Amino acid sequence: MGAEVRTPRGRWIEEGLRALAVGGPDAVRIEALAKSLGVTKGGFYGYFADRNALLEEMLDAWERESIHDLVARVEGEGAAAPARMRRTGMLASSDRLLAIDLAIRDWARRDKVVADRLRRVDNQRMEYMRSLFRELCADEDEVEARCMLAFSLLIGNHFLAADHGSRTREEVYEHAARLIRV
Repeated sequence: MGAEVRTPRGRWIEEGLRALAVGGPDAVRIEALAKSLGVTKGGFYGYFADRNALLEEMLDAWERESIHDLVARVEGEGAAAPARMRRTGMLASSDRLLAIDLAIRDWARRDKVVADRLRRVDNQRMEYMRSLFRELCADEDEVEARCMLAFSLLIGNHFLAADHGSRTREEVYEHAARLIRV
C-alpha cells in the first residue's frame, strides 16, 4: 500500500494564477484547476476552505512576487539607479508577471477588494520607483512626474495598438524609457 502524494499548495496557487492570466477570475475554477494539474479536486480542500481562500492566496502570491521578491532581486544586484530601473522594468514586464498583473487590473474594475489590493501594490511600486528617481534628481515634482510616466509606459504600452513607422515598438519603448530616466 503506497502513500498518497498530495499536489503541493503552491501548485494550486500557480495554476490559479495561470488560469487568471489567461481567462480572468472566472477561469479560476477548482474543477478546471484540478484537471489542469491532473489530480482530483478533493486535494484542494486539504489546503483551502473554498475558492475565495484560493483567490486571496493568489493575490498574496502576486503581491509578494511583484513587489517584495522583485525589489529584493533588483536591490541584491547592487547596481546604480538607472540599471536598477531597467532591471525593475524587465522583471515587472516578464510575460508571466505582466499577464497576471493585467488580469488583476481588469478584475479590479469589477471588484472593490481587488481594486483596494491593486492600489496598495501600485502605491508600493510607486514608492520604490520614487526611491530610485530620487537618486537621480532632487525636485520632488519631477520625481513624481517621472514615476508616473515610467509606470504609465510600463502598463500602457500593452494597450497601445499604434504602429511606429520604421521603428519597432521595442525601439520606441527603450527611447521613451531613456527620456524618463533623465
